[in-house]
Amino acid sequence: MPSQDLVTDAASFPGVPAASTMPDWYPALLNTVAKEVRAGRTRAQAAANGELLASYWSIGKHLAERESEQGWGAKVVTRLSADIRTRFPEAKGFSPRNLRYMKSFAQAWPDYPMLQAPLATLPWYHQIALLEKLDDGATRLWYAAAAAAHGWSRNVMVHQIATRLHERSGQAITNFASTMVPADSDLAQQATKDPYVFDFLSMTERHTERDLELQLVKHVEKFLLELGQGFAFVGEQVRLEISGDEFFADLLFYHLKLRCYMVIELKAVKFEPGFLGQLGMYMAAVDDLMAHPDDKPTIGLLLCKEKNSVVAEYALRGFNTPIGIAEWRTSLADSLPDDLVSSLPSIETLEAELASEAERLGG
Repeated sequence: MPSQDLVTDAASFPGVPAASTMPDWYPALLNTVAKEVRAGRTRAQAAANGELLASYWSIGKHLAERESEQGWGAKVVTRLSADIRTRFPEAKGFSPRNLRYMKSFAQAWPDYPMLQAPLATLPWYHQIALLEKLDDGATRLWYAAAAAAHGWSRNVMVHQIATRLHERSGQAITNFASTMVPADSDLAQQATKDPYVFDFLSMTERHTERDLELQLVKHVEKFLLELGQGFAFVGEQVRLEISGDEFFADLLFYHLKLRCYMVIELKAVKFEPGFLGQLGMYMAAVDDLMAHPDDKPTIGLLLCKEKNSVVAEYALRGFNTPIGIAEWRTSLADSLPDDLVSSLPSIETLEAELASEAERLGG
């Protein structure tokens, strides 16, 4: 019988060599291999997700065809769910509710090639949200592409749908087309919105620009989400000294893709052309005092409580630096067109309808 020492020696493993003993080129090798591992895992996850969606789509297609041909009801789905789980006890995702989602999924995308990227890259719970929240296929594809491009979680995507991002994206009034090279002007335009919806703010009716600024900084993560991908927060009330005089820019950001600073000025009143002069001075000061020689010219964004779009367009004609003008709102209802707002039920109407429904059910 071998001694305990021999058994221990046989089961031992050589120690890991110290990092200091590795050749100079080893860190580059490690980074390359790590990059391949990450890429491989990403490809595997994407492939698995694609296969799952293809399977769900096929199941949903069979259910939809049977429903159309045979006119079966909810009992069939409930029985099918139970039998599938009996045959495959380890399988998940085949509840009656999820089977109905599969049917809706196949009906929403009757042409399977539509499930190619970017739609096929989104997890199943993203797909369910797209089905629940949106009726139009083209709009679903818009949010699917945005969610895939920006890495949105399901909750973030639902929030963007709720605030109708597809209607607001790229809608600020700007002079980017005449003040920036085409590639940058297109990217900068798409980085804007109108209106911006700050539904996370707690504002009183008599708020000031400073109140708004403090609230946005307090909720900077949500503010960055509303601004969109690529923005990095630099600071608030950024001090700019010009020939001995002090000025303070409301909010300063850096856009990682555009490679430039963005000065955001906040106004709690209607747009006035004179606001652009102050913003333009801040932009010039940031270019001279803060920007790196390789940075592109600073962009300005003026957020006002309201604006006359024609006046804003005229005002921008006199500026050769890139500036955008947009409105901000603290709730989604505030950003709805007047005719749509007037069609929404009041709180009193909703309460009356709920009371009436409760009385009917009680009776």
